Amino acid sequence: MKKATIIGLFIGIGISLLAQIAVAGPPMLFGADGRYLGTLSNNRYDPNSVSNPYGRYGSRYSPDSINNPFGRYGSRYSSESVNNPFASNPPKIFSPYGGLR
Repeated sequence: MKKATIIGLFIGIGISLLAQIAVAGPPMLFGADGRYLGTLSNNRYDPNSVSNPYGRYGSRYSPDSINNPFGRYGSRYSSESVNNPFASNPPKIFSPYGGLR
């Protein structure tokens, strides 16, 4: 009986989290300068997703993309890049249901 209750609780938490994401949307990425850098979604067809290889925020050629290895937000050497482990001003994640991270 206890196992069924615990499993039901985890399923309820999972459904609740999915419902929050559906209502609030995926987390968003912002540069240290406040520039919007897209949503953290694995949807390759979403025009705002960092996973869309043809979109403004997912293209490896866009200056606003974290996937651009020569750009401000994607270079291994930029102080504002997600790909630089020593970056002094990396982009911030904003979660619509949890604030800034």
